[in-house]
Amino acid sequence: PQVAIPPKFKMNSNAGIQELMAAEQKASQIVAEARLGRGDRLKQAKSDASSVISTYRTQMEMEFQSSALNLGSSNTTTSAALQDQTKKDMEAMKGSYEVNGGKALQVLLSKCCEVDLTVSKARIRSAQKAQM
Repeated sequence: PQVAIPPKFKMNSNAGIQELMAAEQKASQIVAEARLGRGDRLKQAKSDASSVISTYRTQMEMEFQSSALNLGSSNTTTSAALQDQTKKDMEAMKGSYEVNGGKALQVLLSKCCEVDLTVSKARIRSAQKAQM
C-alpha cells in the first residue's frame, strides 16, 4: 500500500531541501557572528575591568599618601621614637653579630669541609645492576 504523493509536493521537495540548506547556512553564520561577538565582549570587559582597577588603585594610592602625610606631620614624636627604637635594634643586631659572627662562620666552614666518602649499600647495588 503505497501512498500517492500529489504532484505539487513532488516539485516542492527540491525547493524544500534548498530552503533547509539555506536555513542551515544562515544558522551557521549566526553562530559564527555570535562567537566573534563573544570574543569582542570579552575584550571589552577586560578593558573595562582594567580601567576600573587602575582608577581604584590610583584612588587608594592617593588616600595612602594623604594618610601618610597626615600621620607624618601630626606624629613627629611618634616618628622620632620609632627612629630611636630602630637605631637601638640595629645596634643590638650589630653587637650580636660581632659576638656570634666568628662562631657562626666556624660552624659554616666546618660543615662545608666535612665530606662523607662512604657509599651506601643501596647505591652500590644500583651501580652493579646497571653494569649487568
